[in-house]
Amino acid sequence: MTNPTPDSPLSRDPDAARSCPALTGPDRPPLAPLRRRAQLKRHLPLSVTLLLTGLLQLAGALAAQALPPGGLNRLPQPLGRRVGVWLTNSPSPLYYDPQRIEIAVQQLSESGFNTLYPNVWSRGSTFHRSRHAPIEPALAAVKPDLDPICRLTRAAQRRGMQVIPWFEYGLMEPADAEVVRLHPEWVLRRADGSSLYALHGASLQSSPLKDLRVWLNPAHPGVRARFLGLITEIVQRCGVDGIQLDDHFAWPVELGYDDYTRTLYRSQTGLEPPASFTDRAWMRWRRQQLTGLLRELRGGLQQAAGAKRTVISLSPGPFRFAYNQWLQDWELWALGELIDDLVIQNYAYSVKGFAKDLNQPALLKARGWGMPVEIGILAGFGGRTPDMAMIAEKVRLAAARGHGVIYFFWEGLWGQFAGPEGGTYRQQVFQLLHSQTFSPGNNGKGFNLPARSLPGLLQPPPPLP
Repeated sequence: MTNPTPDSPLSRDPDAARSCPALTGPDRPPLAPLRRRAQLKRHLPLSVTLLLTGLLQLAGALAAQALPPGGLNRLPQPLGRRVGVWLTNSPSPLYYDPQRIEIAVQQLSESGFNTLYPNVWSRGSTFHRSRHAPIEPALAAVKPDLDPICRLTRAAQRRGMQVIPWFEYGLMEPADAEVVRLHPEWVLRRADGSSLYALHGASLQSSPLKDLRVWLNPAHPGVRARFLGLITEIVQRCGVDGIQLDDHFAWPVELGYDDYTRTLYRSQTGLEPPASFTDRAWMRWRRQQLTGLLRELRGGLQQAAGAKRTVISLSPGPFRFAYNQWLQDWELWALGELIDDLVIQNYAYSVKGFAKDLNQPALLKARGWGMPVEIGILAGFGGRTPDMAMIAEKVRLAAARGHGVIYFFWEGLWGQFAGPEGGTYRQQVFQLLHSQTFSPGNNGKGFNLPARSLPGLLQPPPPLP
């Protein structure tokens, strides 16, 4: 199978550049002229189109630098570049103990972190009482009213930090989820009628349904209403600074042959869905449905947050894979002003591989889009915990290119996956690394790694009894 090569973003989906309610008026960000590009491109030869594309991207970047207060500056932004971390409930006891939450936020603040990305939607459940999905079983059994996301948000904002909850599962659900049983018509399917995915070591032949996954249809109005409800309720309840979607906010390219999608496609195009799921027109149409949901989310967040602009952060995989396999067109979404913050996952273990991935073409272009671009760095997980010398070099490489950094994940910093260096040493090194690397005027020029004998001043949280 040969994957199609994406062409220029707004010719891929001109409708994605339309104005939406949250982006009109005097507060509209400075990339709005790019929306008119699709109209011009229809009447210009290719050479002129390419020149126009480059000039408009440059104009957008310059406008962002010169923007007066009241434009993009109204987006919630931390002081300096983002230094953040993803926090999860698994494998971690963090979400189940209010004292542990307070200690974690205090330690992160002292270590130079300014943004937290707590997981709020995972494995078909939330971490609060929701109208749209069940509460996570372990939390329900221990302290159903703990409300860890709101608690963490209050603790972080008191210290001047920002909180951007991470909707990890996006449109993906466990195959045995209640919503799947109640609404089988919401599930996307392959041409042979199958829907199951085996991810993260699961097996289609031997794994139980709870360990297999399905995707809900982003074009279905029921799915859209539920998805928007899950997100807007956490924004309204906790007063968070933004929300984050990742590579699970997707339409897997094999899917789209369920009855609802077939009927919708036929009604809009007069055609049957092509037998090949890599047919370019068929891919474009499905991508437009996903983009439409993102546009609807932008408008819904504007209504939910009122005068406060809510950041929409996206953490996708590499562009070509995201476009071809997940129908995520994050270049188009950025130029269409549907996202405000981009976190590119770069989990290459070696420094050489990490440096190579920093030079992927879409990431090089993203630096001129007038929005924050951060790099996701592996801090430690399972048996993969880079030492602090390797982490420091990766941070230096990212900072030298103007990026902030977001670590995966909390327990890999100085918790249970801290590795042989130990939590005390790693916490102190992170504190020094951030203060030196992201201090004014440094811009990733260098960092002096302290000796392992550095005396312990900051202690990791005590183990659970």
